[in-house]
Amino acid sequence: MIDDTLLTDIRSRFAHVAACPFTGPRVFFENAGGTLTLSSVVETSARFAAIPDNQGRANGAAQALMDVIARARAAGADFFNAPDGQVIVGESGTELLFRLVRTAVTRQGRGVVLGSTVEHPASRSAAAHWAGVMGLEHRLVPHDDALGLVTPEAYAAAVTPDVTVATILHTSPVTGMGMDLPSIARAIRAVAPEALIIVDGIQHASHGHIDVAAAGVDGYVISPYKVFSRHGYGVAWVGERLTDLGPEQLHGGPARNWELGTRDTGAYATFSDVVDYFDWLGGQVGSAETRRGRIEDAGRAIRAQETRLTEAMLHGTGNLKALAEMPGVHVIGGTDNQAREGLVCFWAEGHAAADIVERLNTEGIRTHTRKADHYSGNILTPLGRDSAVRVSLCHYNSVAEVAQFLSVMADILKD
Repeated sequence: MIDDTLLTDIRSRFAHVAACPFTGPRVFFENAGGTLTLSSVVETSARFAAIPDNQGRANGAAQALMDVIARARAAGADFFNAPDGQVIVGESGTELLFRLVRTAVTRQGRGVVLGSTVEHPASRSAAAHWAGVMGLEHRLVPHDDALGLVTPEAYAAAVTPDVTVATILHTSPVTGMGMDLPSIARAIRAVAPEALIIVDGIQHASHGHIDVAAAGVDGYVISPYKVFSRHGYGVAWVGERLTDLGPEQLHGGPARNWELGTRDTGAYATFSDVVDYFDWLGGQVGSAETRRGRIEDAGRAIRAQETRLTEAMLHGTGNLKALAEMPGVHVIGGTDNQAREGLVCFWAEGHAAADIVERLNTEGIRTHTRKADHYSGNILTPLGRDSAVRVSLCHYNSVAEVAQFLSVMADILKD
């Protein structure tokens, strides 16, 4: 769906695509740590940083700022496919997950808090902390080490009628596997229909196709710096059932308000830029007549392009040997896993992961070492590994860049 002509157009819309401003030319395969930034986001950030006016005042500038926020919330509703609820911004994705989990657990104050061992600590730590504060059980559903994901069947086996809050990771930033979110949510609701379900979508967002209506969840959180925007804020959709519990808010302030203090209008504006990009891309690859339809078309195109790239990496391209065929290489989650979303994590016997990453970096290929720490130990320790190499791609990457990576890897593993 994304041919060479469109790929050139796509890449032209991002800053620092082929070169780092500090080190020079490089291939960017560190998208799970933070994607490339849209040039429009850079321009919007500068424009709004210069505006001195505040929202909520009786002047034209204040009204213009409120209009920007309203448009961004409407765009966010289309992005999440949210028929109701609120789109809000916060300090970060992690902060928003903690806030939503805190509200759900403390306001209910009873039952079991359910999560899984595949989760990033952003949701897992929040659930563990507030379950502990309230004296509740925090039950973890075991993930499948071989597949690098947690299944709906595993959730179904663990859920009980006393589950009041559940967390789900949409995509793992370590294994790269996407969870079957709608099926997991259905498995929970089949036994605990009133449970509040909060989703960590931080890693999934750049791959497109978020649909909270179809998933039937109560909260969904993303980090915009991992979906073509900048650092400094998070975005969440919060459903009505979660808001009904009563978020923390200023006494005498607007009812049902999740946002504390004056929010950054530039954050909202740059999130609009992200949604506009999905809208534009969908228009290049499909013929949908609505913004939501074009966002869905963009998600399908992104999925197809990233599958093409990871297939080239895992199974070879041209005359280059596939990563999976190189001596001593082990790919987390297997080489033919249909749940993979633009990320390959591996180790090579006899080669330290940090050394591989350093060699790749020397050759102008940016990757990352995942260590068995509080971020990735839940995945790596059961596999008996202290570290692994993460190669994370996005739809703006090319097969030529994959070929460059494979060529360098072949040289590294010959040493």
